[in-house]
Amino acid sequence: MAQSSSTDFSMKFHAKLCQAWRQQQSFLCVGLDPDMSRLPDVFQRQDKPYWKFCREVVDATAPYACAFKPQFAHFAAVGAEDELAELIQYIKTSYPDHIVILDAKRGDVGSTAAFYAQEAYQRYDADAVTLSPYLGFDSVEPYLRYDDRGVIVVCRTSNAHSDWLQKSQLADGQALFLQVAEAVAQWNTNDQCMLVAGATYPEELGQIRKAVADMPLLVPGVGAQGGDLQAAVCNGANSVKEGLLISSSRAIIYADSSAQFAQKAAVVAEKLRDDINRYI
Repeated sequence: MAQSSSTDFSMKFHAKLCQAWRQQQSFLCVGLDPDMSRLPDVFQRQDKPYWKFCREVVDATAPYACAFKPQFAHFAAVGAEDELAELIQYIKTSYPDHIVILDAKRGDVGSTAAFYAQEAYQRYDADAVTLSPYLGFDSVEPYLRYDDRGVIVVCRTSNAHSDWLQKSQLADGQALFLQVAEAVAQWNTNDQCMLVAGATYPEELGQIRKAVADMPLLVPGVGAQGGDLQAAVCNGANSVKEGLLISSSRAIIYADSSAQFAQKAAVVAEKLRDDINRYI
């Protein structure tokens, strides 16, 4: 286990992310999506089962990851927000070199957006949060005020039914997802923005990389969703062979349902980290 300390929020987010990549020698982000119906039997009868399950996954996979991404809805749907807060603080205290992303995909304007930003960065103390850009810059700007935190904007998602909107053509013939990419690159004046770009569309991932230069990308869709890891890495890496967080959730945390679930999660995480590093 890493030494206990707190994240250095005097650093810009991109600098913290680069530090995590290099110290951990990893581009792997482990998604934490607890689901009671899939947890090993031992957690079915415990208090705070999500916190305990995720803590064991974190401890097992931390040597192979540079980031963790708890999914807000998985906790909130069962009233486990306090378990989420405890989990994030555990990661930040026990593994201070890792990045914590709150996967909430918020999208609202005005005072509501400001409160969502407060929730992500102050209540949960996340290093970064995922956002939807559909309401425009007004919905993102309140998060940018936290100039040491990350703002991760949905751009080209990995799900099969995203084409109807994300690939829609604008008047100039450009796809909407590329306009989002270019806009976020312009908003990235403080080294704090990222884009979500799915591994299931590697060619379009390459288009996004070209549009945003070296800005980091969060890449879901490998593992359970079947994205081509090699193609995603080759198309998504930046000019210095970094710039990626490859996210995998279910393939790691549910790799085994027995009492050995954490050890199996570690095996899968180690292999994925090694595959990413080989391709990059």
